[in-house]
Order: sequence, then C-alpha cells, then structure tokens
Amino acid sequence: MRNRLRYCAGVAVTIRDVAQAAGVHVSTVSRTFTAPQQVNEDTRNRVIEVARELGYRPNRAARSLTTGRTNNIGLIVADLANPFFSSIIKAAQAHARERDYHVFVADTDEDPAVEEELVQAFTKQVDGVILCSPRITNRVITRLAKDVPFVVVNRRLRGYATILMDVAQGSRLAIEHLRELGHRKIAVASGPSGSWTSAEMVAAARAVKGIEVETVGPNTPTEQGGIAAAAEVARSGVTAVLAHNDLLAIGLIEGLTELGLDVPGDMSVVGVDDSLLGRLNRPKLTTVTMPTAAAGRLAVDLLLQSVTAATTLETSLVIRESTAPPKGHP
Repeated sequence: MRNRLRYCAGVAVTIRDVAQAAGVHVSTVSRTFTAPQQVNEDTRNRVIEVARELGYRPNRAARSLTTGRTNNIGLIVADLANPFFSSIIKAAQAHARERDYHVFVADTDEDPAVEEELVQAFTKQVDGVILCSPRITNRVITRLAKDVPFVVVNRRLRGYATILMDVAQGSRLAIEHLRELGHRKIAVASGPSGSWTSAEMVAAARAVKGIEVETVGPNTPTEQGGIAAAAEVARSGVTAVLAHNDLLAIGLIEGLTELGLDVPGDMSVVGVDDSLLGRLNRPKLTTVTMPTAAAGRLAVDLLLQSVTAATTLETSLVIRESTAPPKGHP
C-alpha cells in the first residue's frame, strides 16, 4: 500500500505506474480500460483497484481517438419518475463506473417519437444504448440498430441482446394467490398500448384455470392513470385487480377509496415492481418483485461484451395487506 500511495504525492500517475503496482503488463492495464471483457475478472478488478488507489485517470479523449470508443453508454427510460426505472439506472451507473464507463440517462415521457429522437442523438456520443421498456416498435429498433449497438430490457426482440423479467411467472403467482383467496373474477389493468409487459400479464392470467379475466385499459402507467381507471374497474364486477405496475396499483387504491370501496375488503389489488412506494402505501401493497438492479448490471455487461443473447430473470410474489378473501367468502 505504501508503494502505491507514494505516487499520489508526486508527479501525475501514468499507465506504467499502474502496471508496475498491479504486477501486470502495460497492455493489460490498457485493455482493462478499453476492452475490459478481454481481461480476466480478478486481474481486471485488481488493476481497477490499484488505479483508484493511485488516482490514475485515463485520458478519455486520447483513448477515444485510439480505440474509436467513447466509454459512454446511453440509457433511455420511459419515465424517470417511475421507481422501477430509477433502480435500473442506479445499478447500471454503478456497474458501468466500475468498468470506467459513464452512463447518460434520458427520459422519453412515454413518447415513442421522443425515444427515437434520443437514440439518434446518442448515436455519435455513446458506444451503445440500453433501452428500458421501449415504446418504439421492434421495426424501429432494428432500423436504429444499424447505427448503434442495443441492449433491450423488457421487450422480446429476436437477434438482439435482451433482458426479460419473467412477468408472466410473477403474474401467474399473483393470480393463483387471488384464486386461493377465493376470487373468481379478476381484472388486469394494463399499461400503455402495445406494452410487452401487459401482454405477458394478460396471457398469464388467462392461462390460470378457474378464473374469469377482464382487461381494463390501456392505461397510463402512473398514479393518475390508476385513479382514472378505478371507475371502470369498479363497474366491471371483479373482486380483485392485477395492475401493470405499482404506481398504477397505488392510483387504483386511491381511486377505489374515493368511490367508497375498501381495499382489500371490497377489492383486492396487486401491483408489479415491489417499489418503495408500495411498501409505504396503506394498505401495504401485495406485488410482484422485479429484479431491476440485476437487470441494470446485466445490461451493462451485455453491451460491453457485445453479446447477442436473451436472458430471463426470475420474479416472485410478495404478499402484504392489499389482498384478502372476497366479501362473503367463507
């Protein structure tokens, strides 16, 4: 440690200093910061730790001219206000930083036209783009991918690196939980039109035997969207509802309460995400846990390694206070 720290008080630390302190060749240090996937993980971590201790900072401009890479990643989400995306962003940024990459984050506000514009704007500034729950079509993604590499989160897209959270598995667990409580007519409050997540939820719900499923939507996947959908849910004659995400579920609870209905006494409500808001809500929200942090880290790895693969991450159900047997059920 003493040999490493002596560099901090002297002249600027060079790549040779890092190589000597880490006990590796200069080319290994160079690859660690320009092509980390080509370096053994233990060696890469040691080099990064030594560089951090010595205060070494690669010259990004010079490295970009040499490698043709910017060491920047674009990360585009549908709504920064949604806690689902903030967890992905936080994990992706931390993971990228460990690999000496920076993440540029942009919000489309659920607008596919804005999303396409942002991808085009990022093309010359980043080495790749992570699209989270994209609103643009697969055809548009395929066209844009000619100019910049992609990793797509929560969208099935053949031939590209995709990360799917098994929302079908989580939805099935939620519907089976409601069935066990005695519910027989259940609504699925969907999200935006064309949402892959909503399509998976509806298909999974309809596959559960002994349950009649109503669909309510499309809906804006926000608290206000849930409030607006509450009247339709109440009129549908269902005794329980599975919402596209926690924000929509929380809005439904608020809207149903304003209509004079008790949750879960008159209507059980299940969300998707397991966000902090759902845990703070009253009643505390029964919800499907989504592995958002794992998805953020994996998206960075797939992008940096130029891997074209489809990965599905498991989900689970967390039972809290917003679900109960329907009225009159023994």
